[in-house]
Amino acid sequence: MESGHISFLPLLIVIALSFAVPILLSPIRRLGIPVVVGEIIAGIVVGRSGLGLVSDEFVLEVLSVFGFAYLMFLSGLEIDFSGLSARGGLRASTRWARLRRNPFVIGGAAFAVTTLCSLGAAFYLTHIDLVDQPWLMALILSTTSLGVVAPVLKERGVIESTYGQTLLAAALIADFVTILLVSGFAMVRAGAALDLLLILVLLIVFVASYRLAGRARQNLPAQRLMHALSTATSQIRVRGSMALALVFIALAEGLGVENILGAFLAGVLVSFLVGSETSMLREKLDAIGYGFFIPIFFVMVGVQFDLPALLGSDSPWATVGLLLAIAFGVKLVGAMTFRLAFGWRETFAASTLLSARLSLIIAVAAIGVEMGIISPALDAAIILVAIVTCLLSPIAFARLVPRSYRKARHMLLIGDTRETAPLAARLREIGRDVAVYDIDREAAPASAARSELSAALRTAGIEGADTLIAVADDDESNLAYCRVAREVHAVQRLVAWVRDPAFNRRFRDAGVNVVNPAYAKFLLLESMALGGAAMDGLIHDDETQEIRIVKLANPWLADRQIRHIGLPDSTRVLRVQRGGAVLEAEPSTVLKINDTLTVIGAHDEVDALMRRLASRW
Repeated sequence: MESGHISFLPLLIVIALSFAVPILLSPIRRLGIPVVVGEIIAGIVVGRSGLGLVSDEFVLEVLSVFGFAYLMFLSGLEIDFSGLSARGGLRASTRWARLRRNPFVIGGAAFAVTTLCSLGAAFYLTHIDLVDQPWLMALILSTTSLGVVAPVLKERGVIESTYGQTLLAAALIADFVTILLVSGFAMVRAGAALDLLLILVLLIVFVASYRLAGRARQNLPAQRLMHALSTATSQIRVRGSMALALVFIALAEGLGVENILGAFLAGVLVSFLVGSETSMLREKLDAIGYGFFIPIFFVMVGVQFDLPALLGSDSPWATVGLLLAIAFGVKLVGAMTFRLAFGWRETFAASTLLSARLSLIIAVAAIGVEMGIISPALDAAIILVAIVTCLLSPIAFARLVPRSYRKARHMLLIGDTRETAPLAARLREIGRDVAVYDIDREAAPASAARSELSAALRTAGIEGADTLIAVADDDESNLAYCRVAREVHAVQRLVAWVRDPAFNRRFRDAGVNVVNPAYAKFLLLESMALGGAAMDGLIHDDETQEIRIVKLANPWLADRQIRHIGLPDSTRVLRVQRGGAVLEAEPSTVLKINDTLTVIGAHDEVDALMRRLASRW
């Protein structure tokens, strides 16, 4: 093809718009409106429904297709399955309590209910002749935009809470299952029902790659090679990530599966390999995607928006209004599952945020247009619905989410003030917000009703707390308050000083981290030898475990979250000391070279971990 047949002026216009839109939207970014909404609107202005400055040029079409595949790749990259834990539900006192506190259970139930409601709504739309095929429409209505949900949760400071993790799990399940179902639907529609097994082949390849990647991360020679290559000018990690994405996209396409599924799985795999959210690789991949390819996709969505087709249809605004009502309605019904673990305000807030739909709904609608089961007018209406939901959902969520989720999380320390005051002072010295409550003088007894215990905790300042430390003289009282804090107020972390070893198992069954005096003396001696820094961890009276201290020297493990350094099952990082500061050893804590780590675990496993951490290669 001769270069004279290709005009780069439309590409220049698109790139100029992608540059200008974030600047123009910056004054209202606090509302949580995604930049991509502005990009779509800008595309409408210069596209077929506006000034007509940009059309479906070949170069733009190719870049737009790759941009969407790259968006799905980055969506997979955002997934952190280890971080989506049950946080307090896995070790609740009963099986029902465990289930109703598990983010994946609530999120999965929400998606299932939403899908059933969407299917009913889709059949109604078929009945009134608005759509020709209800099954794909049901998938369109059941989608949720993970790319909108995650940033809003981060901005509001909710993402680390049990509530935020549950919302994230619900969005993840909606995205992942919808991609699977759309791929299956497309294959059945194409007359390849038996080829549905090919989706299983793709998933098997993914699982095998995942396992191999896990073994490679534990191999020291492989670590040395990757570190050497990653510091070279070849940018081997970026190249490898892009190659892996293209491998899975090509594999999906070769199997007849929607390539967005392949791109999504590749992103999940890279997320496992990369580890830390703040890693240089992730930043580079984000820069490539959001700096060039993805804006082109969204601007082209606006360019292809067919407003005349929408206006030429019967009752266009009534159609848009009906679709909007259904879009919010099915999510409201589905979000009722949140009521199992949260209050009414959290439930309604969840329904509004999960109503945000963007990239996936647009992609599924485009697939429907290609199949001839969605008209251009309905496609335009769906795009308009996606824009409106992304405009309204973040604003509504910010208004509805309880205030306890909008302020900084803090610790609640209960017990005799004479005993708790020194600990509270030390925690405040290292930057923790601590509230103190004299449980021995003011609180209700352990035999009191749950409502009384809950009211006492609310008075003490339990709302907004993510940690409860119970050090009262009475083990029964400590246990009762810990249970109410977990089951009623969804406190993420519970720590108790247990005086009678006979209570150890009861506390652990309730999901409480136990500090046993008989074993804590060793921890105290170690802490004093290091300057008396504060400790945070699960300590118990198992004599088979030991505490070790090591300075991180392995560059492969640097700039990773603790959850991604490959800790053995029985091993835990108790403390991270960086210079003169002590950091909270959370799974999301990012480690740096020369950090001093205090770890606890079985002798053999701790030994192996020490060698890995101390290795300079």
